[in-house]
Amino acid sequence: MSQELIIEAGHAERQYWKDLWRYRELFLILTWRDVAVQYKQTVVGILWAVLRPLLTMAAFTIVFSKIAKLPAEGGAPYALMVFAAMLPWQLFATSLAATANSLVANSNLVSKVYFPRVIVPTATLGVAIVDFAISLVLLCGMMCWYQYLPPIQVLMVLPLTLLAGLVALGPGLILCALNVTYRDFRIIVPFITQFGLYVSPVGFSSSIVPEKWHLLYECNPMVGVIDGFRWAILGTTDFPGRALLISSICALVFLLLGIKIFRRTERTFADVI
Repeated sequence: MSQELIIEAGHAERQYWKDLWRYRELFLILTWRDVAVQYKQTVVGILWAVLRPLLTMAAFTIVFSKIAKLPAEGGAPYALMVFAAMLPWQLFATSLAATANSLVANSNLVSKVYFPRVIVPTATLGVAIVDFAISLVLLCGMMCWYQYLPPIQVLMVLPLTLLAGLVALGPGLILCALNVTYRDFRIIVPFITQFGLYVSPVGFSSSIVPEKWHLLYECNPMVGVIDGFRWAILGTTDFPGRALLISSICALVFLLLGIKIFRRTERTFADVI
């Protein structure tokens, strides 16, 4: 059954969130397209989603464990500790990069037809979720190899995954809106993810950070998410309650700010893109 959509001046805000539901099929189509394009006409296809975290894990294990002699958390193998952190970090980094460049990559679609533009950046999260699922299966295989049984709180991986996605979505919406007008932001995004990789506890344990710096250190929203994943998957640390609270507050603040900035600049996208 067809629906008639009337675009009225001055009533965009009232209809906008209803239009999100009306265009739900477009969201699914864009998500599926991004996932298909990601692995289309590649030499090793889906193996890229396996090789990237494996190679990063190997490099971090050699540098931080073998050379720097940093301790692992609890009795977990260092490789498992690193890979458990790679899961949320890869989800965050992939989501942030894809979201920030989504409107520029879909400029022809944005400039020709009406639809709630926020659908475009949120649909790009599909690729990150697929990569995350592949890495999660790989982690299960590694845990079988090391004969490491996960604790009961492993069920908390689902809400922690949602939190990791929200941490990326808020800044992604801000960068997405800015990138339409100022294209040099596409250069800044790789720097943010590269810098964040080394200030987040991916290759090392948060236990090596001095206690007097912990509060400042936990202001990085990915600290709570990564430590939460290690707590849920390996059970080698205490529940990072304060860090997760800070991560949740940061995710909510940046998400609301991202939506506000995105909606304020959305009306000019078709003119400047």
